[in-house]
Amino acid sequence: MTSPRDAAPPDILPELVAAALEAGADAAEAVTSERASLSIGVRNGALEDVEREESRDLGLRVFIGRRQATVSASDLSDKTRARLVERAVAMAKLAPEDPYAGLAPQDRLAKGPFPDLDLYDPTERSADELQAAASEAEAVALAVEGVSLSEGGHAAASSSRWRLVTSHGFDGAYHGSAFSLGVGVIAEKDGVKERGGEHRAVRHLSDLPSAASIGDYAGRRAIARVGARKIASTTAPVIFENRVATQILSPLLGAISGPSIARGTSFLKDKLGQQVLPKGANLIDDPFRPRGLGSTPFDDEGVAVERKAIVEDGVLTTWLLNSSAAAQLGLASTGHASRGLAGPPGVSTHNLHLEPGEQDLNGLMGQAGSGLLITSMFGPSLNGNTGDWSAGVSGFWFENGAIAYPVSEITVAGKLTDLWARMVAGSDLEFRGGFNSPSLLFDAVAIAGK
Repeated sequence: MTSPRDAAPPDILPELVAAALEAGADAAEAVTSERASLSIGVRNGALEDVEREESRDLGLRVFIGRRQATVSASDLSDKTRARLVERAVAMAKLAPEDPYAGLAPQDRLAKGPFPDLDLYDPTERSADELQAAASEAEAVALAVEGVSLSEGGHAAASSSRWRLVTSHGFDGAYHGSAFSLGVGVIAEKDGVKERGGEHRAVRHLSDLPSAASIGDYAGRRAIARVGARKIASTTAPVIFENRVATQILSPLLGAISGPSIARGTSFLKDKLGQQVLPKGANLIDDPFRPRGLGSTPFDDEGVAVERKAIVEDGVLTTWLLNSSAAAQLGLASTGHASRGLAGPPGVSTHNLHLEPGEQDLNGLMGQAGSGLLITSMFGPSLNGNTGDWSAGVSGFWFENGAIAYPVSEITVAGKLTDLWARMVAGSDLEFRGGFNSPSLLFDAVAIAGK
C-alpha cells in the first residue's frame, strides 16, 4: 500500500480559521483530507489498468451571522489559502440568511482523548502484490467449471487522514486504511450468459479473505445463475439474502434523516416512538466498532458520537440529526453529520447493523416453504412520501425449503411500512461494510414476472 504524502503542517488549519476570523468571519471551521491509493485491474491474467492517487485537499466553511459559505482547494500554498479565506468571507457576506446555520453547539462537541478504533494498518502493498492477488482471484474464478469469461479482477490499497478544526475549540483527527479485492466472471449455458462476482473491503489486510476464496465464490455465484427462468406473477414469501438485505432497509435511513423530517417529506415523519419493525428487532448504529469501515471517533461537525439503537424492540427511537436539522426541529444533534470538503454537512449513519435472529438461511426457506430468494437487485424505486417501493431482482425459486432453480426478470413491490411489520430476520449476519443485515424473510410479497 502507498502512504499519504507528508501530512499537512500541523498549524495549517488553526491558522486558516484564525485568518477567516481576522477577515471578518464570526465563526469558521477548516478540514483537511489526505488520501493515497493504488489500484490494479487485470483481465485474463494480463494487466489492464493501474491507478495511483495522492491528494491533499482543504475545505473552509465560514459564518457571518446566519450566513455561510464553503470553499475548497487542492493547493495548500500560502497564496491559495489567502485567496480561499478572501473568497469564503466575500461569499458569506452575499449569501442568504439561514436561521439554522452555525457551528455545532459547543456542549455537543466530542472531548479528547479520542478512542483508538484500530482503523489504520500500515502494511504496504506494492503494485506487483496487488496484481498477483487480482490475478489469482481471477484465475481461480475462471477455473470453476462452467465459467467462460472474465469481467476482470481488481485489488486496491489506500490510506487516508482527516482533520477538523473549528473556531470554537474543536480539533480532531483520525487515520484510516482500506484493502480490497474483487473479481467478476460470466458463466454461459445455451447462449445465455449470467454474471457472478465477489468483492471484499477491510481496514486491515489480515482481515481480507484469500484471493482463492474470493475467486472460487465468484465463480460459483456465476454458475449457480445459469439456466435462469422467468416466473409468472404471483404473491409469495420473499427472502432477501444478507448481501442485498440492507437495500430494503436503507429507505428507513433516508426517511428518518433530519432534513427529510424538517421538510415534512418523509413517510415516517409521524413514527417517532412508534413501532416500525417487528418486536424484538434492533437496528444498531455503532461508531466505535474496532476496524469498522464506518467507524469514527466524532462526526463531521466534531460532535460526540455514541452507540445507539436507532430502532429498539421494533420502536423508532430517534431521528438522524446534524446540527442544522436539529436546530430546525428544536432538538440536539445526534452525531450523524456527514460532509465532504465543499458544502454544508448532510446526514449519515456510521456502522449500522440489524441484530440477527435465530434461523439461518436454510431455516428461513424451511419456514417459508416455497418462495423467492433474492440475491441481486437493481433499479429500486421509492415514493418518499408514501413508502411505496419496488425493485428489479433476480435470484432463486425455492420449494419445500430448498433451492429449485434460478430466476430472473422479476419485480417485487410493496409498501415498506407493511413489509417491515412482517419481517423475520435470519441468523446469518456478516460485517462486510458500513451497513449490514442478516437475510430477511417477508411473507406475501407481490411478485411481477412474465
